Amino acid sequence: MSELLFEIGTEEIPAGYIQPALDFLKSEAEKKLKELGLSFSGFKTFATPRRLTLAVDYIEERQADRTLEHVGPSTSAGYDGDGNPTKAAIGFARSKGLEPGDLQVIKTVKGEYLMAVEDVQGRETISLLPGVLKSLICELVFPKSMHWAETTMTFVRPIQWLVALYGGQLVDLTFEGVTAGTTTRGHRFMSPEVVEVTGSDQYISTLADKYVVVENDKRRALVISEVERAVRERSGIEDAQPVLHEGLIDTVSNLVEKPYGICGSFDEKFLKLPDEALITSMREHQKYFPVADKEGKLLPRFVAVNNTDIKDIDLAASGHERVLRARLEDGLFFFNEDKKRKLSDRLHQLEGIIFQHQLGTMLAKSKRMEKIAAMLADEIQPALKDITMRAARLAKADLLTEMVGEFPSLQGIIGSEYALNDGEDKAVAQAIHEHYMPVRAAGELPASLPGAFVGLADRLDTLAGCFAIGERPTGNKDAFGLRRQAIGLLNILKGLNINISLPTFVKAALASYEDLINVQDHAADEIVAYIQLRFENEQVASGLLQEVVDAATATGFDNPLDCLERIQALNSIRNQEDFAVLASAFKRIRNIIKDNTATQVDPNLLSDAAEKDLYATLETVRAKTLPLLEQKQYDKALLEMLEMKSPVDRFFDDVMVMAEDAGIRQNRLNLLTALGELVLQVGDISKMHVE
Repeated sequence: MSELLFEIGTEEIPAGYIQPALDFLKSEAEKKLKELGLSFSGFKTFATPRRLTLAVDYIEERQADRTLEHVGPSTSAGYDGDGNPTKAAIGFARSKGLEPGDLQVIKTVKGEYLMAVEDVQGRETISLLPGVLKSLICELVFPKSMHWAETTMTFVRPIQWLVALYGGQLVDLTFEGVTAGTTTRGHRFMSPEVVEVTGSDQYISTLADKYVVVENDKRRALVISEVERAVRERSGIEDAQPVLHEGLIDTVSNLVEKPYGICGSFDEKFLKLPDEALITSMREHQKYFPVADKEGKLLPRFVAVNNTDIKDIDLAASGHERVLRARLEDGLFFFNEDKKRKLSDRLHQLEGIIFQHQLGTMLAKSKRMEKIAAMLADEIQPALKDITMRAARLAKADLLTEMVGEFPSLQGIIGSEYALNDGEDKAVAQAIHEHYMPVRAAGELPASLPGAFVGLADRLDTLAGCFAIGERPTGNKDAFGLRRQAIGLLNILKGLNINISLPTFVKAALASYEDLINVQDHAADEIVAYIQLRFENEQVASGLLQEVVDAATATGFDNPLDCLERIQALNSIRNQEDFAVLASAFKRIRNIIKDNTATQVDPNLLSDAAEKDLYATLETVRAKTLPLLEQKQYDKALLEMLEMKSPVDRFFDDVMVMAEDAGIRQNRLNLLTALGELVLQVGDISKMHVE
């Protein structure tokens, strides 16, 4: 048997750190085994708050013997004029355990070089594993790490024990004073004694007997079943059901070694709080699951998940209820106090919140947002302008409320609630809520146009301001989340089918800063290029070919939605045989016309039958396609353009473009340029690789 089992036992690890650590262990272990030339199969990872475990079903027991070829100095550097080895050759040979006479001469494109051929004997895997496992521990990176005892090593939490078994044999591994053994530990409170380990299957079953579920998927399923059981058995309300948030399930699964659900209750007066405030208090602060009826209305119940089996359920529930009650009392007090003042009465206080020290206050940002949002409404739906402007004016006012101070994730949500309480139009309240959407990749989009307009204005303002002061994303640095802002902007445009000239609105956003900072002329182009790159990456990630995306964006990225429609048209036609011929001809056209931009064709200068035919076909196709292009029916326009395939072929077979007569030559170049310009209204198909 050649199975590896490696466990790192620690103090409790923060729940959010566990899955990234397991992903790293798996990927890095695979990489290191490949580098060593060892074959392997069957990677698995396990974890609880007190352990990170890697198991590999099979690892080859010994490296294969291999021959390595090392290229050294050139022969001119390796030998002197008398043919004697120089210090360079002697040193190179010695570094490989050879004599200078053992070196070979090889010919390369750069000339003759010395080569050392090294026969390397494979090593036993068990002798290689200590180095592999130690490096895995050293290279694990966490958001926060710590020192402990007198060790110089940092790790997420102090390492308490190690298990390292290969084929049932103990691996000789010592790390920072902890020597790997053959024993692990059961549940910290319910079965804390050490237990012997012989292999991964026995490891899983033995720990299960000791109240530790190490298999992540099984523990996750247990969390769900325990929460559902607690509601079913203890809520006292028919048809009650837990609100199972995927992220909370993942978090709770990594907080316990074995889950035990406890259903508690709270005073119905707290149901006066907005649902999101209640849910946030329970989910984010206490890691409790809310409970709702079958219509989804919240009930005065919750479920906590304990790490230990509780004998006195009522006592345990009351403890959780006491903690939650304090949190909800604060929330209700803040909510009631906030409602004593209207959002509009808070606006002047936004002057006291800095958006960015070079970009002014949140009050200034709100005014810029209002201006840009109004422009968007004028462009798309003028009837919504007043609602949009009002929503933009109030969108950031809830930053001054006690509720948002206590629960920052409720930005927009609380503003919407307070707007309704103030008697604002429902559409205004909805837009205040929606202007933060989407809050994450693939998140929910605004459902209303005013919400979209305010959200777009917010993102355009942030992008414009940050680029204007040089605060551009670089590598891992993106302090203002500009990648997320750009992607959110694109998703709003796409999701709500909003057609705008992006450069126009980027320039308008930059213009709003002109009294505050010196905006460089190239800032707008940089912002559009940045958004375009995010757009291209998203399309490729969705499964589209890079060349198809490049063909569309190469001819313009003024309107992202229009660009997307052109991409889809090019993608739908790219496999047609006639299109492959036209694309090939188009590449030739692009090479011939070079910088020629004139498109005026004089029919009287057309003498060859093939060029007359091409001109006639182009005129016919243009008459058919221009209306289609105007209506953005790009797929139909491309199909019409395929009619030019045969005339283009004949033209290149029969006509010499670069005629001696300058007038004829220019006329033929203009003909090809006119054809090219028609095609370029959809995309630069010369970038597409077709056969």
